Amino acid sequence: MNMKQITLSPRMTLTAVLLLLAVIIAAVPKNTTTPYKLSATQILDELKSGTQYLEPEQIAQMLVEKDPYLQLIDIRSLNEFEKFSLQGAVNIPLDNLLSPDFVETFDQDTKINVFYGNGTTQANEAWMLLRQLGYKNIYVLRGGLNYWAEAILNPTAPPSTSPNDDLARYDFRRGAGQALGGGEMSSTASKPAAGAKAKVPGPAPAGKKKKVAGGCS
Repeated sequence: MNMKQITLSPRMTLTAVLLLLAVIIAAVPKNTTTPYKLSATQILDELKSGTQYLEPEQIAQMLVEKDPYLQLIDIRSLNEFEKFSLQGAVNIPLDNLLSPDFVETFDQDTKINVFYGNGTTQANEAWMLLRQLGYKNIYVLRGGLNYWAEAILNPTAPPSTSPNDDLARYDFRRGAGQALGGGEMSSTASKPAAGAKAKVPGPAPAGKKKKVAGGCS
């Protein structure tokens, strides 16, 4: 039996985004003390654009280069964080995002805060909540740790006949994974090899090497 390719119409795509927004709104911690600065419509527009995402390759390059502007934020439970985490990450569980203890972490214009969890949903919840509060220097690691393990720590070699871009991406992933400790994810993982010069194909991470607009407006 022949399988027909299924494509989503613009209306179906918009419906899927709206459903995702509804799930995220229902799941994020309730905010009873700080007024929101962005509307649900504004957040929806940003969700549809996908500008909150940074790719695993972009984060890997920043880690290899010891980029001082990068701050990884693990939004999982402390128990999960202690079992394994990305190099240099700090643990701020999702339920604690609105704690006064972390205001200075988000209300600054120097570091790029990148949320991650096992997947993408919880990190998007954290991103949405803080964007509503007006913070601008926040991003999400696309795919979370699950995709990180697949893309960076254990990349699959493409066929030798693959396009040059695919071969270059694989070479970068393999080199970055080795520089960052291979198959181990830990806040105390081995440091990148001295003089490592791995470069990720494609554009540099947004906001790299310059001050990031942040804080509430």
